[in-house]
Amino acid sequence: MSAGEWAGRDLGERTVSYTHRDAILYALAVGARADELDLVFEERLRVLPAFGLTLAQWAPDVLADAGAFDDRAVHGSQTLRVHKELPREGELRLAARVGDVWDKGSAAVFDVIVECDYFTATWSLFAPGFGGFGGERGSSRPAVAERPEPVQSTVQTFAEQAVLYRLTGDRHHIHVDPEASAGIGQPTPILHGLCTLAATALSIARQTGAHPAELAELAGRFSGPVIPGDALTLRNWEDGAFELRRGETVVISEGRAVYA
Repeated sequence: MSAGEWAGRDLGERTVSYTHRDAILYALAVGARADELDLVFEERLRVLPAFGLTLAQWAPDVLADAGAFDDRAVHGSQTLRVHKELPREGELRLAARVGDVWDKGSAAVFDVIVECDYFTATWSLFAPGFGGFGGERGSSRPAVAERPEPVQSTVQTFAEQAVLYRLTGDRHHIHVDPEASAGIGQPTPILHGLCTLAATALSIARQTGAHPAELAELAGRFSGPVIPGDALTLRNWEDGAFELRRGETVVISEGRAVYA
């Protein structure tokens, strides 16, 4: 079965449940502070919208388990559109499907879309060795527009962040075991891309005075690894665009965080 034949494939539905403990653990894992009581205190809790991504992580795993690609595939980019604020706890009915499958020649890019009443999320998965099936290539990366000078600040990760974030659902060994991370050319376990993305969104909310729970749109392309404990340079603009760097290396490109 060629990669292109997966386009439009239904990946099923699931009902997932969570409690306020799960939402608070997630907030702490992406960098919420002890004084941000409406992120960490159940009596005032407002759930971070990106927490929904942990509830939908099963969808790209279904596609992987079905044999659409192999273990060389990487998480290329992520988008999240928020429809309404998540409740403190409860159940969500999630529906997943494959969207477009793009032919990049040497690789295929699979879009996995998860929808529910509260959000729509899309994982773009870059799968080396699965291109060349005669499909459309898809749009190229947008040209870099001239922009005014960005606001520049620091996103400080912490040493225990990856092992803490693992408890929210993504237990891949490259985030905790040096032997596993060495297998992908990283001598030190790396931080989850979705954790870095959410931590950046939280930092932008603090900087702009927005409430973190009022995130309306989040997006980013994962361009490089982050090591827990890194101090990352954030450059962001008034329209919600941002870029995140580790030294001179861009680790999230084409970023966007918009608050209601």
